[in-house]
Amino acid sequence: MTSTRYLDIADQLATELVAYAPGTRVASEPELATRFGVGRAAARSALQELERRLLVRRVQGAGTFVSRRIDYVISHRRPPSWHATVAAAGATPRSQIKGVERVEACEAAARQLERPVGSPVHRVIRHFYIDDLLASWTEELIPVDVAPNLDLALHSVESVDLVLRQLGGVQPVRAWFRASVDLPPAEVLRGLQIEARVPVWCIESVNRDAESGRVLMTSSAWTRMDAVRVVVELEDPAFPAKHEGEQGD
Repeated sequence: MTSTRYLDIADQLATELVAYAPGTRVASEPELATRFGVGRAAARSALQELERRLLVRRVQGAGTFVSRRIDYVISHRRPPSWHATVAAAGATPRSQIKGVERVEACEAAARQLERPVGSPVHRVIRHFYIDDLLASWTEELIPVDVAPNLDLALHSVESVDLVLRQLGGVQPVRAWFRASVDLPPAEVLRGLQIEARVPVWCIESVNRDAESGRVLMTSSAWTRMDAVRVVVELEDPAFPAKHEGEQGD
């Protein structure tokens, strides 16, 4: 067997995976080894090659599954809503709140939130899903004065954007963001159920109220690269795009 046999296997599997729905379980290393008449090492290398191509994802303790990358579009004309952005890409969004607590804003957070150091803020940790596959781990910081009962409201409504609109009477818009590729910290690694420290998207943003300009929240989203391709749309304010307004959820 040549040393590149695993590439031939990966090419064949890549062609076959196009017909499978996202989340479909991929054959295991022993199954692939038997099917193609190769050793476990070649089968493992083939799966690793598919993972490098962002065609599959490995979930710790569960197996390997078909991935589907969507375009996650960031622009001033789109609401800062995971649900709206994922739905616009033709996929099914879902979020799950993993924790809500009140903390004091550290110096860095206070500077971004334009509040005094030590101000009370809600720290919200959420998991975001695309087609029921875990895609993103997000930390959001919302000043308590923006939505005092946010922690209670999130027990019945999972969308922070919707809660802020309903309880705070505000219209969140993305005022600043930064997208980079980085290695996630240990807490995020566990949250995303990634077996090894692989690069993921890190999207940091600040949302303001469209009317008053007041900072409403900051967020840091660590998102799997095999789940989304980040697309940034830059617009010339002198030539605004013609479009129908979108509502966040």
